[in-house]
Amino acid sequence: MKGIELSERYFTEYGLPMLRAEFPMLLDKAAAGVCGPGSENYGFDDEISRDHDFDPGFYVWLNEADYKEYGFRLARAYDRLPETFMGVKLIGKSAYETARHGVRETGAFFSGLTGFSGVPQTNLQWLSVPSLRLANAVNGKIFYDGGGEVTALREGLSKMPADVKLKKLARATVFAAQAGQYNYARARKHGEDGAAVLSLTEFAKNLCEAVYLLNDRYCPFYKWMFAGARTLPVLGEAVNMTEALLKAPLAAENEALIEQVSAKLIAELKARGLSDHPSDFLEPHAYEIAEKIKDPALRRLHIMD
Repeated sequence: MKGIELSERYFTEYGLPMLRAEFPMLLDKAAAGVCGPGSENYGFDDEISRDHDFDPGFYVWLNEADYKEYGFRLARAYDRLPETFMGVKLIGKSAYETARHGVRETGAFFSGLTGFSGVPQTNLQWLSVPSLRLANAVNGKIFYDGGGEVTALREGLSKMPADVKLKKLARATVFAAQAGQYNYARARKHGEDGAAVLSLTEFAKNLCEAVYLLNDRYCPFYKWMFAGARTLPVLGEAVNMTEALLKAPLAAENEALIEQVSAKLIAELKARGLSDHPSDFLEPHAYEIAEKIKDPALRRLHIMD
């Protein structure tokens, strides 16, 4: 059983009845569920994952006023819930402020993930939040949302403004060009195999970032980039090819494979009208993408910012 399902069953069997019995005044305002870092919140957990940070716990989110009034009492009630469920023991049973799950004030919780208590209000604010932070904020599952606040916040965080997406896509594309199509081959010629491997890693990381953006998704922590990308409908095959590069980072055929992957990205950019440049080098396509940005504040930034 996946961690999300385990947590939802625990909430349904124990958490929700506790709210109904002891905190009926919060039923139309509180929310509960799981999200944040960790393979279980992405649905990537397996038997290996159970050696750490795996338990049936959940979060209960309250607005600031309700948290001040009821937070401590609700945390004490959470602390009285069964410590073991379906053979799995809760981790960090003290649920107030320090535990991995438990009672949280909504704004403070999401500020801890993204740096903002709500949805970023400007394009520059959006740009300042790394993709993996946004991915952590919108993953997992909401089991219950009496007031709709958490659901609305997560929906807002899932909708990156178009200009920010273009800026991030341009940046990922130019870094992929620099690392994969330029520096990888040069490092090999210099006999700098370590630098070549680093170049290939940077190419893969930025290629994945571009693919997630083109799928309207946020690229997660590097550990789960490939696992998440395998299910994406756009350019999933390009990601698989990139993963093959990393399995043999100094193979003779890698330069040709890098060009094949780059060609697939270029074809997708052209199909979307994001570039019509004739080059097979990714860099000029990155500048074409950047030219589509309308926000002057973003247009003034260096393409690699």
